[in-house]
Amino acid sequence: MSPRLSALIAILAATTATAAPERSLRPIGRPAADTVALVSIAPNASLRPSARPAAPALPTPAVTASAEEQAGFEIWVKSFRPRAVAAGITGKVYDRAFKGVRYDPEIVRRDKTQSEFTKTIWEYLDSAASDTRIANGKAALAKNARLLDRIEAAYGVDKEFVVAIWGLESAYGTFRGNTSVISAMATLAYEGRRRSFFEGELLAALKILQSGDTTPDKLQGSWAGAMGHTQFIPGSYQRLAVDFNGDGRRDIWSDDPTDALASTAHYLKTNGWVKGLPWGVEVTIPEGFDYELANRDILKLPSDWARLGIQGMDGRAVPDHGKASILLPAGAEGAAFMIFKNFDVIETYNTADAYVIGVGHLANRITGAGPIRSGWPREDRALTFNERIELQQRLTAQGFDTRKIDGKIGPLTIAAVRAYQKSVGLVPDGYASLRILKKLR
Repeated sequence: MSPRLSALIAILAATTATAAPERSLRPIGRPAADTVALVSIAPNASLRPSARPAAPALPTPAVTASAEEQAGFEIWVKSFRPRAVAAGITGKVYDRAFKGVRYDPEIVRRDKTQSEFTKTIWEYLDSAASDTRIANGKAALAKNARLLDRIEAAYGVDKEFVVAIWGLESAYGTFRGNTSVISAMATLAYEGRRRSFFEGELLAALKILQSGDTTPDKLQGSWAGAMGHTQFIPGSYQRLAVDFNGDGRRDIWSDDPTDALASTAHYLKTNGWVKGLPWGVEVTIPEGFDYELANRDILKLPSDWARLGIQGMDGRAVPDHGKASILLPAGAEGAAFMIFKNFDVIETYNTADAYVIGVGHLANRITGAGPIRSGWPREDRALTFNERIELQQRLTAQGFDTRKIDGKIGPLTIAAVRAYQKSVGLVPDGYASLRILKKLR
């Protein structure tokens, strides 16, 4: 027996606590994302923000498990069984769920590299609200009109947003994923970088089987365990999925989208959806605007923003729907949005700004609204993961501390970019562009 395998057996024997799922109710297990780096864990054809190289990548050779990896995985599966039983899973359900399940190193490879490549927000939105996706969304809305009206009445969630999520997550049910969820969760739990989270999701998946909502052969989804028409992970499914057609099962996997669409509406309602409230409104920014006010923490009524010169694209003040902040997803040279509470609600489904804008814009287009009218800095490209790391390192070295060197362009890095821009006489929009990186170099 190899030293690694012996060590693994000792570690697993000492590990007895059952891990709790992540507290967040978002359907996917994902670190906070942003408009510069968009990561993907949904089926290949989903429009969940997708990691994509700037140039065509060479084919990646298939990854297969070594004999040692598979042996270690099988030991881990046996060691996890009593913990699952202690959590309420019967031995019969556990053994049936793991029949034929193997360690899949390809899932680990994809999980490790998901942040490496990037896509700009305008490239993403070009796909999210393409002519085909809009047309298919209108068709889906019409075909399921009676069902969607019932769901809207039951949960108070505007039906076009449910349809838009359906469209981005699985192309209206066309691509729901074909990876065994048990295999995916067990592989990622065994691999260990986020063990507690994926062990919790594995237990949630086993509870789905024990409840009889589906069977092991049908419990399929993306490589990271997102399932069904609208891509719930197991923990969120357990908390928020509903049996809307009354057949005794919460079935989000079958061709019938009833339970999946109702579950999505229930999810949005639970997270605070306000019916009839816009997710956001495209606006114009006046010359001389203080770009430091474009901050998610700064909330004003649209009438107050209008006094600062921010207006709708029609040249008039945006109606006072409620307090809103200003979002510049591509900096001062791209489109600007006044965003409301429902933006935050969609964000609980996926934290990437591009995804939220994609859902909101697609929902609007499905119901007849026009395209985004402002331009984008299409000459730019998104920073790669290594370039984002370099940006943070160079900002910090020059006295603009990002606090973390992790390749994620979150609020701390945006604040550092703003401070640097002010110091060199640039518009302080906080946009982490290639031009900023080149200037820092």
